[in-house]
Amino acid sequence: MNDPRWASIDAFAEQNRDAVLRDITRLVAVPSVEGTPEPGAPFGAGPKAALDKALEIAAELGLHTYNADGYIGWADTAPIAEGQKFLATITHTDVVPEGNGWDADPYTVRVRDGWLLGRGVADDKGPSILCLYALKYLKDSGIALRYPVRALLGANEETHMHDVDYYAEHYPMPAFCFTPDAEFPVCNGEKGGFSGELVSHALNGVILDFQGGVATNAVPDRAFCVVNVPADKLTPAEGITLEAGEQPGTTVIRGWGKSGHAAMPAGTVNAIGLIVRYLLDSGICTEAENAYLQVLRTLHADTDGTALGIAADDGLFDPLTVVGGTICMKDGVIRQTFDCRYPTNTNPETMSAAVRKVCGDAAALENVSSRVPFYIAADSPAIQTLINTYNDVTGEGKTPFTMGGGTYARHFPYAVSFGPEHTDLPLPEFAGPMHGANEGANFDKLIEALKIYILALLRLQEIEL
Repeated sequence: MNDPRWASIDAFAEQNRDAVLRDITRLVAVPSVEGTPEPGAPFGAGPKAALDKALEIAAELGLHTYNADGYIGWADTAPIAEGQKFLATITHTDVVPEGNGWDADPYTVRVRDGWLLGRGVADDKGPSILCLYALKYLKDSGIALRYPVRALLGANEETHMHDVDYYAEHYPMPAFCFTPDAEFPVCNGEKGGFSGELVSHALNGVILDFQGGVATNAVPDRAFCVVNVPADKLTPAEGITLEAGEQPGTTVIRGWGKSGHAAMPAGTVNAIGLIVRYLLDSGICTEAENAYLQVLRTLHADTDGTALGIAADDGLFDPLTVVGGTICMKDGVIRQTFDCRYPTNTNPETMSAAVRKVCGDAAALENVSSRVPFYIAADSPAIQTLINTYNDVTGEGKTPFTMGGGTYARHFPYAVSFGPEHTDLPLPEFAGPMHGANEGANFDKLIEALKIYILALLRLQEIEL
């Protein structure tokens, strides 16, 4: 690294390793799954508490902080005047539900072989702390900043992103923003999103209950179905266990899969899909139940949308993905959610028509929502600044990429996602992915990311925005 500022950046990050770990641990310790809205807590008590903790840490680091009515907060290197151009990072302090399969308390950070384990260490509490320390460096260094820097801290990213909507409505937008909520090197495009529910008629048959999944944007690793059939009439199968139900003559069918992020379903096993296939193959359900289950079987048949008739690949983004996220049964009606990430050569109208065709008379497509793909040219000045910084630090010679995940970046006029994950870094057997059990983040890579963020923010000062 031949940048004269590197020695100072490197020294700062290494000297603050213990402090960074301490503060990640403090933030992860606050459970922050979306809950019931309360006064001053629009996304529930958990997200509010995590936002408050992040702002507390920011204040301890000597930064100027602001809490925007519990929707979102931020830390600034210095007060920003009205009309003044500024840079921003944006991360989030809310998390998806902990789910199942953890080896220990999800909210207590563990360090094992250089990896941090805990809900949010990668997505996105670890990166939130990195951004605060990047601003601490900028402030403490005394460097005159052409553009002040704001570290935005969201509280509703994992569900509806109403936090950033609130910010956009009430506060000025940055001249450029990056979000450390994805993978390195630089993501300059995100697929569109298409989601909804496949809803059955009221089914008064063999299925008494069907529940599974913890989030619509995560592949479920566990699900269960209660059927009005004795356990001795059924045979266990791969990924399926059976146990006697609470009511005489009933059986609890449990599916055991492998969780992961909906945008990256490769290698996952959907527990709901396992149960659906088992029910159909066992031949125990009524005609109406089988008709609905066939719709679900089509949904779960693959993750590229081929069976549903919605597969798409534009050559710019990776191919379309689709997964079933959660399932629930109430008053005889089953609702299966799905999460689809799509490229530019299809659209929600086309996909809706295809899904309705699959549903036929057996199911209804309800509660559809969508967002369009977004793309920023890789040769734009800010994106080039980020990719060049990453390559200078790592020596890897990477180029920008597009992805299926959805981040805050699409909510800003000029923004991209920028690390800190490394898709080419294999997870050890004891660690899991974002949204999965034993969520892990390599600590050395987090410290490297801190250095990259500091240098990138300094270099962004040198371009016209």
